[in-house]
Amino acid sequence: MMTTSNYAGIPDKFAQLETAKVVLIPVPYDGTSTWGKGADKGPDAFLKASENMELYDIETDTEVYEQGVFLADPVTENSSPEAMVKAVHDVTKDFIKRNKFVTLFGGEHSISIGSIRAFNECFDNLTVLHIDAHADLRESYEGTKCNHACAVHEASQTTNLIQIGIRSMDAIEKTFMDEEKTFFAHDMVNDEYWMDKVIDLMTGNVFITFDLDAFDPSILPATGTPEPGGLFWYETLDFLKKVFEEKNVVGFDIVELCPNKNDKSSDFLAAKLYYKMLSYKFMDEAADEAYDNTYDVDYKSGTTNNSKFEDDED
Repeated sequence: MMTTSNYAGIPDKFAQLETAKVVLIPVPYDGTSTWGKGADKGPDAFLKASENMELYDIETDTEVYEQGVFLADPVTENSSPEAMVKAVHDVTKDFIKRNKFVTLFGGEHSISIGSIRAFNECFDNLTVLHIDAHADLRESYEGTKCNHACAVHEASQTTNLIQIGIRSMDAIEKTFMDEEKTFFAHDMVNDEYWMDKVIDLMTGNVFITFDLDAFDPSILPATGTPEPGGLFWYETLDFLKKVFEEKNVVGFDIVELCPNKNDKSSDFLAAKLYYKMLSYKFMDEAADEAYDNTYDVDYKSGTTNNSKFEDDED
């Protein structure tokens, strides 16, 4: 059960589906995780932290919530991993068809099988940018293809998959991995050009799936499978900002927050990460609108999400 009716406690006028540019879908699912349990509590902890976050972003000089963020009903299907993936796919695709910028917060990484499938059906020539400690490329695990260990296997077969931050994998995953599009953490730490190399491999439309264990556990310990040697805050923001500036990010999900009652910093980092990603997506539009409000100039932002369904009727 979610704890708030509006994302981050924003005023009702910015939280209505009809006018909001952004949709946030919580997916409190933890059906296939194998070590640290609790990712099903992640969305609730994220939303609580978001309510206590300042909504002015210093770096972009914007208040992105004014673009409108609609908090959708959580996807609670948990009868089977396959049923959960289908439910996530269906609700994600429905909101994409409404021409919304669709975001999801999990839940374990298996939810991304459904979200990636929906975005791949709706956007041409899609790049999936997978930011994670783990390769998640197993074809099947523990009797299902909808396991968290299989989160991007389907994407490896059907999209332009680029993986960054990887530092843990099984040998079998090498058979599915494109090493030219895989950036291992131990290489990234010595490569000052890794960000540019990643962006050069991308197509125009990009979906980001962000597993929070990509971060070093010294700054985000509250995740199911923490791995040493991860990303840090400002390098991650620098990279994400470049991606949003240079490519058309069509949506994203964030997964694998396993809240710890004794440590709220991880929840807050996840909340800030989500808000920073929205701020990067809409910073040009927000700046245009601020200029309009100041000088009463009537012009329209040119940003589009290039959805195949822009003109579809529900």
